[in-house]
Amino acid sequence: MSRSIDLQVLDDPAGACAAMLLGPILGGGHVVLTGGSTPGKAYSELARALLATGRDVSDATIWFSDERCVAPDDELSNFRLVEQTLLRPLAGRSPPEVVRMEGERGPNEAAELYEQALDEADALPFDLVLLGLGPDAHIASLFPDQATLSERARDVIGVEKAGHEPYVPRVSLTLPALTGPRQIVVLVTGEDKADAVAAAFGPQARPDPHVPGSLLAPLANEITVLLDPAAAAKL
Repeated sequence: MSRSIDLQVLDDPAGACAAMLLGPILGGGHVVLTGGSTPGKAYSELARALLATGRDVSDATIWFSDERCVAPDDELSNFRLVEQTLLRPLAGRSPPEVVRMEGERGPNEAAELYEQALDEADALPFDLVLLGLGPDAHIASLFPDQATLSERARDVIGVEKAGHEPYVPRVSLTLPALTGPRQIVVLVTGEDKADAVAAAFGPQARPDPHVPGSLLAPLANEITVLLDPAAAAKL
């Protein structure tokens, strides 16, 4: 199991997440972001914090945990979320470099291109990986009981069939890439995630491919799980 799983129940988990992202970005690190409405709130908070510092953070690099195979301006795009909540507020202020997954090329080609970009940047292990947790306990675009959970040779993989809505093909980092970093932060809010949180991180949690989030602990060094009271209700 991981050396540390720190479960934090907070009134403002998005704000706490922004604070955790700030250090690696100010330090010029390689940081992985994810999609979702609550992470979007964290990115807005992060943008405000970065603007307050007045620092040039162009030496930091933002990567993605996963992406839908859609155009970058599609409302389903994780890149679009980051662009709107983080990059646009930082426009003209030397924002971090962003390396997006080119999902519009299709899952397999996009995965190959992203793995090449990771190799060329020598980005692994990342400094911090931010993840969400689906109501089915999926992480990134690694879904329950899919063969992608067993991938150990590659860092990025195409996901032809999504296991959760929206049902579009995906590109995803694999477990080795997600669990190699110095720190993993999992941000979860809402009562619809309470069962998944308990199954993945609760006292009775055990590694189970039916619960992808539970597979983080045996592989990772340090996991911080930021929860609101509703998401933590069944711990």
